[in-house]
Amino acid sequence: MSTADFRHIAFGGGPRNCERLFRAAVSAFCTLSRPTKRELAQLDDLALGLFDAVPAEARRYAAAALSECDPAPRDLVRRLAEEPVETSAPLLVRSGALSDVDLIALIGRHGLPHAKAIARRDGLNPVIAALIRALVARAESEAEIAERAEPEVDALEAIRCQLRDLMQEAPPAGDPSESGKAGEEQPAPDPDQTYTALREAALSDDRQVFATTLARLLGVSAERTRRLTSGIGYADLLTGLCALKLTVEQAFLVTAAVFPGQVAHAAAIRLFIERYTTISTEAARKKVEDWRCQDRPEDRRPAAAHSVATAR
Repeated sequence: MSTADFRHIAFGGGPRNCERLFRAAVSAFCTLSRPTKRELAQLDDLALGLFDAVPAEARRYAAAALSECDPAPRDLVRRLAEEPVETSAPLLVRSGALSDVDLIALIGRHGLPHAKAIARRDGLNPVIAALIRALVARAESEAEIAERAEPEVDALEAIRCQLRDLMQEAPPAGDPSESGKAGEEQPAPDPDQTYTALREAALSDDRQVFATTLARLLGVSAERTRRLTSGIGYADLLTGLCALKLTVEQAFLVTAAVFPGQVAHAAAIRLFIERYTTISTEAARKKVEDWRCQDRPEDRRPAAAHSVATAR
């Protein structure tokens, strides 16, 4: 297929087989020595329109072919990079169309399989390499702990059932006289569920959804979290994320979604990691406790102990 074929491929008349057209468009694009911005956009529009209709094998072909292209259609590369690692690996390892922020976001969304593929990139940013090493080390540690703790699974499940029963029997949270006692009985929120809720809210492109979700998890007012996410810096947001015990890579993804312009290059990412890792968890919790007290009417301030307990 010639270069001219690509320049007219999207405009041919009559019905076409989706997979055949998808492969032909990618193949023809790869023959272009110097694709223009219009040709990059043309392949994005055509291939993304067919994307959901083509099988995994065609997507694997596109990922392998486009991994060698520079420049490459950015939207299509990003979409292919979200595929399972069996498909996306060539792009994760080689594509220059994926920025450092793209790579960290992919690690945050897909975890260890994508991280291991990204670790094979030549000239990988040292900050990202350090994040991947930490992620691998944590996964290995969790696997060892799981093996040792396997005989205790039934006992832990029994404890969880008892805690759920206590939660159901607890007095309403709005009762000031009982709120501190109830806080002592409630189990800590699941860190994975906390991160998942924040991640989905941050990626929703609706600041109000994120502010509401963060307010619920921290036990503060939505007005306060709106201020945290609409200011000129992310320092207070880091305090809240640390109090919720998010890992560095989890906190980075959430912050990058809310303040993309402030963590868009290697030096900014390095600064973010330094700032986050130096925050004391205990200090973060005390700061959040102060926020809760300030957000409550005077007669509700004694109930702050309840929210502190839930954060723990």
